[in-house]
Amino acid sequence: MATWTTKDIPNQSGKLAVVTGATGGLGLETALALASAGADVIIAGRNLAKGRAAEELIRTRHANAKVLFEVIDLASLASVSAFAERMLRSGRSIDILVNNAGVMALPKRETTVDGNEMQFGTNYLSHFALTGRLLPLLVAAKARVVQLSSIAHRSGKIRLDDLNYAQGYKPWPVYSQTKLAMLMFALELDRRSRANNWDLTSVAAHPGAASTDLMANGPAAGGGIMALAGQIAVKLIGHSAAEGALPQLMAATMPGVRGGEYFGPQGWKEFKGPPGHGKIERQALDTAIAAQLWAASERLTGVSFG
Repeated sequence: MATWTTKDIPNQSGKLAVVTGATGGLGLETALALASAGADVIIAGRNLAKGRAAEELIRTRHANAKVLFEVIDLASLASVSAFAERMLRSGRSIDILVNNAGVMALPKRETTVDGNEMQFGTNYLSHFALTGRLLPLLVAAKARVVQLSSIAHRSGKIRLDDLNYAQGYKPWPVYSQTKLAMLMFALELDRRSRANNWDLTSVAAHPGAASTDLMANGPAAGGGIMALAGQIAVKLIGHSAAEGALPQLMAATMPGVRGGEYFGPQGWKEFKGPPGHGKIERQALDTAIAAQLWAASERLTGVSFG
């Protein structure tokens, strides 16, 4: 395949896309591209000021864009539920759901308002709950559902006996678990969609090493040498947020995508490069662990997919 870019996105007019964490970084680039292709886009995030700024930016670049900011705090399952209820009341089916938002490698263990470890709760559990609550609208549209994973999934392990890392918290292993969980969620949702005739196209993507605020808001919080090292590393081996968004845009829009596929950059070790199929590590394909993770996720979120 020739190099795929945003110019290859088919016309999305008449479709509704929901992108979490779309007030900056990968999410904003994804929302911009979808709006440019004609989709109606809901920017889902927790910061009202950033949300309004993202709306204005998209409308400045695309005068006819149909974009709307909606509040959702992914560190609160009640906020996720409230957002989903607003979507359900609107009655409009959702054609594309991109579960993009996340936090990375928080130096100290923090918890969500529900008592879940912050990375696991924000990156994974909230998106599990959101997808489950929006399921009727997704099924109605035979939607594309995209989970944002990471090359960090390669070192991930699902710690079923302590998913919330109440003991032995370490920033990077916890982050890797969340990104492995997101990939496993995409694959398990595909299996369950087939079994239940939901007709969803459930896929995953990762951005490689993209220049976003994840590093600054996580391991490099507070600046200093860690922040500088992160910036240098991304410049050396990574690429821009716009380039990093291409795999999830490919997953969300390219014709012929099949459930269970995984997309990422095609360069060295998938750090950067044009988008294409990514490598899925063996632990992500463990269906027994995936089923146990699903059951635990239903218990921790109170959300069942029926």
